[in-house]
Amino acid sequence: MDRTATAGSLLRCLAETHPIERPFHHWRPRSMLDGETALALSRLEIAVPRDLDLSSGRRETNNKTRMFFDGDGQKREPAMRALAEAMQSPEVVAAWEQTCSIDLTGTFLRIEYCRDVDGFWLEPHTDIGAKRITIMNFLSVGDQAESWGTDIYDSDLRFLESVPGDFNCGLIFVPGTNSYHGFERRPIKGVRRSLMLNYVGPEWRSRHELCFPDRPVK
Repeated sequence: MDRTATAGSLLRCLAETHPIERPFHHWRPRSMLDGETALALSRLEIAVPRDLDLSSGRRETNNKTRMFFDGDGQKREPAMRALAEAMQSPEVVAAWEQTCSIDLTGTFLRIEYCRDVDGFWLEPHTDIGAKRITIMNFLSVGDQAESWGTDIYDSDLRFLESVPGDFNCGLIFVPGTNSYHGFERRPIKGVRRSLMLNYVGPEWRSRHELCFPDRPVK
């Protein structure tokens, strides 16, 4: 398992993905990762933290239990390393820039592995700030997993629809003042697994969350 297949899959996916204009500019890619990497990441034997605080609708409430593709994780899990190296590669960075009309100069790669259980919800929010781009990849399998995609809202915070949560599909957007998304509380049978990938600016303070904290992507 290496970065080549993963990078190739990302490049093919981006070339085939078209923007959706409403309620904010976004993309809904399919088959984002190569099959081997996607399956390996979906099957990581990682325990779901106990005693999660699900009251606030914010991930930062459980910061101590969050998991990132840091150096130790990449050494331990080949699939983590393959994805991190692919996302760090110049060709993939250039593809994100071209597809989304953004400049990623001086940014750093951040990948979070999310494990959500029944009772989980996220309040509508926009991700504006240090995140230059938000990329989600859904890795859930099992009963009704396709219904666990991210929810999107209009500027008045009215729920519009759920992005399909099909395996190895996702959601991409450049954070802005109207990029409201979240997750309405609904049954989760098992574990909702997903990746949240960002290129963040140099002002990002939580350096331990970065894949390569001493190396910007360009």
